[in-house]
Amino acid sequence: MRKLFLFSCLLLVSGIWAQTGRLRPNIIFILVDDLGYGDVGVFHQNARKALKDPAVPFMVTPALDRMASNGTIFTQQYANAPVCVSSRSSLLTGVTQGHAVVRNNQFDRALEDNYTIASTLKAAGYNTVAIGKWGLQGTGKEDWPGHPLRRGFDAYYGYIRHSDGHEHYPKEGLYRKTKEVYDNTANVTEGLDKCYTGDLWTARAKQWIMDYKKSKNGAPFFMYLAYDTPHAVIELPTQAYPGGSGLTGGLQWIGKPGQMINTASGNIDSWMAPEFKNATYLDKATGKMVPWKDVNKRYATVVQRLDAQVGDLLQLLKDLKIDENTMVVFTSDNGPSAESYLKEDYTPEFFQGYGPFDGIKRDQWEGGMRTPTIVQWKGTVVPGKTVLLPSFLSDWMPTFLDAAGMTAPARTDGVSLLPALTGRGIQQRQTLYSEYFFDGKTPGYADFEQRHRNRMRNQMQFIRQGDYVGVRYDIKNSEDDFEIYDVVKDPKEKLNRAPALPALQKQFKEKVLQMRIPSLEAPRPYDSVPVASVSEKKASKGIRYQLYKGSFLWVPGTAGSGAAKSGTGSIKAAMNALSDADAGSLSGYIRVPADGAYTFYLKVNGKAFVRLHEIALLDADYGYTPGAEVQQTLLLKAGLHPIRLLLKREGPHPEPELYWSGPGFEKRLLEQGDFY
Repeated sequence: MRKLFLFSCLLLVSGIWAQTGRLRPNIIFILVDDLGYGDVGVFHQNARKALKDPAVPFMVTPALDRMASNGTIFTQQYANAPVCVSSRSSLLTGVTQGHAVVRNNQFDRALEDNYTIASTLKAAGYNTVAIGKWGLQGTGKEDWPGHPLRRGFDAYYGYIRHSDGHEHYPKEGLYRKTKEVYDNTANVTEGLDKCYTGDLWTARAKQWIMDYKKSKNGAPFFMYLAYDTPHAVIELPTQAYPGGSGLTGGLQWIGKPGQMINTASGNIDSWMAPEFKNATYLDKATGKMVPWKDVNKRYATVVQRLDAQVGDLLQLLKDLKIDENTMVVFTSDNGPSAESYLKEDYTPEFFQGYGPFDGIKRDQWEGGMRTPTIVQWKGTVVPGKTVLLPSFLSDWMPTFLDAAGMTAPARTDGVSLLPALTGRGIQQRQTLYSEYFFDGKTPGYADFEQRHRNRMRNQMQFIRQGDYVGVRYDIKNSEDDFEIYDVVKDPKEKLNRAPALPALQKQFKEKVLQMRIPSLEAPRPYDSVPVASVSEKKASKGIRYQLYKGSFLWVPGTAGSGAAKSGTGSIKAAMNALSDADAGSLSGYIRVPADGAYTFYLKVNGKAFVRLHEIALLDADYGYTPGAEVQQTLLLKAGLHPIRLLLKREGPHPEPELYWSGPGFEKRLLEQGDFY
């Protein structure tokens, strides 16, 4: 049955692409760990170099700069959270931290069993592989429910456990002694003598691509290449980067235990880039030239190494003549970190790794959330382009599916960035939302704004709408005010515009409740606050339906798609119209009679998904058994609330049944009279 389903998916996707005349691109997503927006040349380091100031140290990233000149940079892309595990969970599932199962610092928690980038692209006919750091496997002894092979990947090679990613020599290392690298489900650590992980993942990725090319497999591939550098222990490689790059040079996979890659020799943690060994800078306090600290030399060497690894991989694509049909995305999982796990602590102050912003990893200021994002897709993306669109890591799932000719699942919170990338089509706009908790204070860096230094973090919240960002730190209750900044004109968030924007303050306080579901494992001080209603001035009367034709693998998130037919009418008329559609939606405003807890219930013969405001209310799609009932309870304010039911037909008629119960009434069907 599974093989038949995948074969049917492949036929469907092949038909879509035959009609459009486009080739589905290979996709490589390179995610690095704790690399700040300001750590990359084209984003900030080149500007520091241009100052020619001996008091301003800098790094160079020539390969990433070339990638940027050959492609597009996103200067306003954000991580979904300012820490790796929750950021990566949102990336892989396409949902914000308002809906993710993995939130806060829930390291090693299993990625939810729902649609992922890998599983959806696999259903679309892609071969999928993950290499590097995972950390979303769940607990248990090697029978992990969230193993990459159980979340849509055909193959995996890397660190499964989160804490292993703090160390960059699997077999030896300076910090953690028991580390494990897995080839699919086999622990292969014993044969990884002197393997620096940045080199190991790169060599493995190159070999996988070469083997794939040799196999003459006609399907495209998706590679998730997740580095664990420069995060945590700032260890050095064993030797200089091998000469050349790509097919015949650079890092090479040997495949022999004890000599797995061509840099598995010499001494671990030994090689420092020559240009940093004797580097000095002007100490303004003393007026003297002083040497860089060892930890800063290490950090610069690791970033330079990472740059070379990316350049090596890009050259391979060119050598294999597949670079023009391969979309490569490079980005980081959050802002720069202030740690080294060595005797000397590292501080991103030295290179100003947070760029022109304030904030680091674990902050919801811009410096903790913005990521240095570059996209290369030769022949499709205009070289040298800058995208100013505010976006999230969770947008890449719908973007990749759009590039594959598919509509993303209705569960996905993100939007496709393909129009912004290619200049074709209408780019959807969105409100960005994030929440996070960390028990600690912000750093007191001298170049941070005074009011951003040594701030208690605790419960934090972030929302961006247009040019305005709302941020709350140390939240006690839902009435705490947001600080509001125009981050386009004021990237360091110097001027709090909130006093002059009372309407936006109110809107932000209401909006953040309309974009999330509470999580028992990540409690918030605003979980018990009812979701605000909307004014009648903003609501439209009646019930609107939209019908879609085509073959769909899941309930499609139809926002932005052209409907085959649309109209307004009664529930009965809308349901009759939907009964003949391949997919569709029904939307309107329900009138909630009083403040209180309301439970919604859904049964359907096909598949369905329900949103209330932007809240993912009911999921009867992934893994759903037709005819079963799903339910969800929410606290709602009296008044009007927008609701949208999205459907996918499986069989003759979907026949959805949507019930609700609340204060003063028992469970009953939503009826015509319940709508505005």
